[in-house]
Amino acid sequence: MATVCLSNPKSFLPSLPSSSSTTSSSFSTRKQIIVCKAENNVCNFSPIISKRSLSISLASSLLLSLTGNGTFNANAAILEADEDDELMEKVKKDRKKRLERQVIIGSSSKEKGYLQDLVYKLSKVGQAIEKNDLSAASSVLGQNTDADWVQKVNSALNKFSGSDEEKSEIDSFNSSLSSLVSSVTKNDIEGSKTAFVASASAFEKWTTLTGLIEELKGL
Repeated sequence: MATVCLSNPKSFLPSLPSSSSTTSSSFSTRKQIIVCKAENNVCNFSPIISKRSLSISLASSLLLSLTGNGTFNANAAILEADEDDELMEKVKKDRKKRLERQVIIGSSSKEKGYLQDLVYKLSKVGQAIEKNDLSAASSVLGQNTDADWVQKVNSALNKFSGSDEEKSEIDSFNSSLSSLVSSVTKNDIEGSKTAFVASASAFEKWTTLTGLIEELKGL
């Protein structure tokens, strides 16, 4: 058996005389009627959700998603796409440079011969310095850096160099080679050893940067 309950029992008190129809209409508009189960005498409140409130709720959720994680994910996707484009562009440029350099190397046998001669000279100088035979080292290097073989080596180094890093290694090599010639001429064993290591290291790094390390023997 169902019982009719009012959320405000005091409204049933006969305080305002009126017609039965007016009273009934007033009560229906101002009072909330709840159907209660007689068995446990508990009233169940059933919330009424209108289409308008549901639409507002959905719109709010959509707005939050767009201004929150949605925007972040979109921005992240854009950044990731930009990074991928930059990486692909760099790969293309590097590949183009390698192909151009391979063409230059393949058509520059004379310059490669100058560099191969340098490898042999450095090997002989290193062996002489290891034996403390600076006279033998001097016979290979010469008395100054104006020697013909030094000029030829520099022409080859400059031809195969393109980047600032490669050109920087050329400067390091020439500076170390000058110190090596000077130390050998002065019969300075320790100075010769230090300058030789610096010269060989600079040249080896340059050949690595340019890819010529695979073209020359003895490295």
